[in-house]
Amino acid sequence: MATEQEKIKELVRERYGARAERVISLTPAEADTTGACCGADDTDHAMILYNEGQLAGLPVESIAASAGCGNPTALADLKAGERVLDLGSGGGIDCFLAAQQVGDTGHVTGLDMTPAMLELARANKEKLGIENVDFVKGEMEKMPIPDTSMDVIISNCVVCLSPDKDAVFSESFRVLAPGGRIHLSDVMALTEDGPSVSSPEDWVSCTAGAEHVDIYRGRLERAGFVDIEFTSETVDYKEAHPERPPTNTAGYKVVAHKPA
Repeated sequence: MATEQEKIKELVRERYGARAERVISLTPAEADTTGACCGADDTDHAMILYNEGQLAGLPVESIAASAGCGNPTALADLKAGERVLDLGSGGGIDCFLAAQQVGDTGHVTGLDMTPAMLELARANKEKLGIENVDFVKGEMEKMPIPDTSMDVIISNCVVCLSPDKDAVFSESFRVLAPGGRIHLSDVMALTEDGPSVSSPEDWVSCTAGAEHVDIYRGRLERAGFVDIEFTSETVDYKEAHPERPPTNTAGYKVVAHKPA
């Protein structure tokens, strides 16, 4: 019998797989009509998180598949030659932006557990004709990534989807090289009581799995991370969408380091 964690993962996999299939089936003119899980359900969602310069030249399918709540590459200060891992890479938008920053001497790996998203991301890579990005199938709670093989981990509104965040942070610490860092955009609860919703559907919409900053920080510290910083990145969803039931959540930017 499947555990509760396995049920949540399967629901997330199914929902994001369906999202990828919709994007794959769209024509370029239609591809910007897919709303985002963690952000506003409007056609301008990607333009809220990314500027025109960042999006220029990217496949429209990678933009349409984006379901993020932030822009982790904008603040990660990526450097030429760095090795970057994107957790829950989806259609590849953050991987492609990171690849531009690390250059030919660097490399970006996108990790995703959804076959349809991996198919979409690889197709987008072919359209761009870039060589310093690859996409790997796997779960962020058990990464098929070698020890100390990454300099930077990024993730955009994905850790909140995990029912086992301790495993995510433990694995992140393992694959980072000494002195490496993690840059996350994520949804967090505004009170220690957590979000005011808890149905399986709320897991998929990035709310039921949201945790308070203090709980999130504790998990990072237990994994071994230091110099942990949290910064509010988006407005309270209740203020942004008064027509929706309150979720008691908001977007945050997280930065943490593995000791050298």
